[in-house]
Amino acid sequence: MASLTQHLLRRPLPGGASPLGQVARAGAAGLAGAAAGALAQFLLVVIVTRAFTAEQAGAFFTATALALMAAGVAKLDAGNGLVFFIARAATYDYRGISGYIRAALVPCAVVSATAAALLFPRLGFLSLALPVIVASDVLLAATRGFGAMRPTVLLDGLLLPVAQLVLVTAAALAAVPAWLPFAWALPYLPVLVLAAYGLRGRAPRTPYLPGTARDLWRHTAPRSVAGAVQAVFQRLDIVVVALLGGPAQAAVYTAATRFKVVGQLAGQGMTQAVQARLVRALADGEHARARELYQVTTAWLVLVTWPVWLGYAALAPWALGLFGPAYSAAVPVALVLAATMMVATACGLVDVVLTAAGHTTASLANLLAATAVTIALDVALIPGHGALGAALGWSGGTLVKNLLPLWRLHRRYGLRPFGRHTLTAFRVRAWATA
Repeated sequence: MASLTQHLLRRPLPGGASPLGQVARAGAAGLAGAAAGALAQFLLVVIVTRAFTAEQAGAFFTATALALMAAGVAKLDAGNGLVFFIARAATYDYRGISGYIRAALVPCAVVSATAAALLFPRLGFLSLALPVIVASDVLLAATRGFGAMRPTVLLDGLLLPVAQLVLVTAAALAAVPAWLPFAWALPYLPVLVLAAYGLRGRAPRTPYLPGTARDLWRHTAPRSVAGAVQAVFQRLDIVVVALLGGPAQAAVYTAATRFKVVGQLAGQGMTQAVQARLVRALADGEHARARELYQVTTAWLVLVTWPVWLGYAALAPWALGLFGPAYSAAVPVALVLAATMMVATACGLVDVVLTAAGHTTASLANLLAATAVTIALDVALIPGHGALGAALGWSGGTLVKNLLPLWRLHRRYGLRPFGRHTLTAFRVRAWATA
């Protein structure tokens, strides 16, 4: 007999929308938030590079990259663990889920506070934002576990980057580089408060069930290491460029690769929309349903991001000139970025599908391999080629990070990023019913 989850996945939703239509709406919301966030972050970099020297801009970009790297490690991937358990708990009215949320928050708070204390001599005020960044991420992930995309889109996708842009602009107009860390970190506080408010009423308050923390962290532990490696992988390049090439090269590299955030945020938006549904489909053995979700989201990613990469490659000399005359020489970096991101988006949400299927250890192995490739190439290429060497190192790691899980998914489940469901994403009728 089909489980309740299978029944819910198959039945029509209120208003006549199909489950795929719900994913379309959530995915569109996530992509809209990603676009707004990417634009705000791009403008922030333009303002910083225009208002301050390359050395000052590079120092700021390196500090924020280090802060986000530390926060990514301190999150322990608890957010994805919560999405996994909350999505599966829908069939029994989320009983005991409030205990899972507490079990996720406490270790993250301890680790982030410890990281803040250790990094205070290097980051100063910026380190104090780490516990706030981590807690807000965990709480927003919990809301997505309940199927709510609005808090993530409004808070993380819009409020945070727009508020950072406004405050950084004020620091630039005042021509005071010391204000930049305050301007960048302060918006995380209202995001935390509003994320906590958005979770109210969703998780019923029930007694703490014995073994809750053990269940959560037994599942999440491999992903905690993987999440830490992923956080390092995403921003290690900026820190390494600063160490090996100096802050000015770090500023050039950050500016030239700023459009990388478009792919990261687009992938994040689609992940947030589809992750809970992938977990349910794979938990119930519905591989056909998982294949449909995977191929449709891949098509959307390609449709949305490939025009950006092609346009960036064609307009790189003009686009880089927006950051200032010193940044126009980074056109080769932009070309490497565009080509790599086109390959990566064509692979789809491979790591999300792999972890949704429960292969967290394989995901960790893939990330470790990608990070090792990146570090090896960075050390070999940055001293002689500066920002271009860092771009090539990042490119090598990114290809490994996407192609390894793609091979594993095809070998284990026969899943491919493109197939008969790809055209579904391009049907006008599908968008109309979404």
